[in-house]
Amino acid sequence: MNTLAVDFGGKRIKLGLVANGAVLAQAVLLSRADEQLQTQLGAVAGALKQLCQQSGVELGACAGVAFAYPSIIDVGCARILDHFDKFGEVCSLDLRAWAQEQLGLPLVMDNDARLALVGEWRYGAGIGCQNVVMVTLGTGIGVSVVIEGRLLRGVHGQAGILGGHLTANYDGHACVCGSIGCAEAEASTWALERFTREAPEFKGSALIREPALDFAAVFRLASQGDACSMALRNHCLRVWSALAVSLIHAYDPEMLIFGGGVMGSAETILPAVRDYVERHAHTPWGKVRVVASSLGDQAALLGCEWLLREQIAKEVKGE
Repeated sequence: MNTLAVDFGGKRIKLGLVANGAVLAQAVLLSRADEQLQTQLGAVAGALKQLCQQSGVELGACAGVAFAYPSIIDVGCARILDHFDKFGEVCSLDLRAWAQEQLGLPLVMDNDARLALVGEWRYGAGIGCQNVVMVTLGTGIGVSVVIEGRLLRGVHGQAGILGGHLTANYDGHACVCGSIGCAEAEASTWALERFTREAPEFKGSALIREPALDFAAVFRLASQGDACSMALRNHCLRVWSALAVSLIHAYDPEMLIFGGGVMGSAETILPAVRDYVERHAHTPWGKVRVVASSLGDQAALLGCEWLLREQIAKEVKGE
């Protein structure tokens, strides 16, 4: 079965042609999360058609298109329920109508972190594990959950995926979700520039000369002894580690997977989180395995194929 998969991120839109648990072809578009989503859908449709042409696959030979999108999703209706300060006014978009008009295909959609976990659970680091939590460290902090072999969605579609909005500091910064001091507001890429410039050591830091303030720069300069970068790195490691313990206490996983672009510094992040979890997580039954994603950018694309298969199976059953 051929699936056209699209994973919308804050900085990149990843696209893939997926078949039978393998990504046959990939492409990347720059994401403009501060602009309206509908202005970018033409480029998405064009890139998907080009993937098919390059792979020698007829567009009509695809079973459908699947979106992995960073929001709360009504999976049954394929509707985005909240914009989370990204891509403008998205809640009124009829993406199924768009897919039929532009591609002649049905469309399915779910949360991006949830589909990244599905990819890892079925094909990557989580194979064979029936109780898994995944954390994606990127523009925001995504979380998703599998419990006893079932993907957690909840009655309103938001169960599990708001883990990045657990409170890390009740006197902290306002978050895009409306709460205060969420883990995402305290230690994510979209918040990094703000809390970097607020740091007392910033004016004397090498960070001030960086062309872009990102986690790659923070971790690189921290390893070189830059005081501001070390303070920022250690702050974020504490937030991510405390979040890991909260998620373990909430969902009782056997495995915790960390993914996302920030995991380019996995050699620093994973040991810190593992150590914190071993010291602070209440798991008298044993230890939670804390591991890195093995699929990277392909995880959510593979999850998209699973989602389309799920929808087709429901239609066959008449659900």
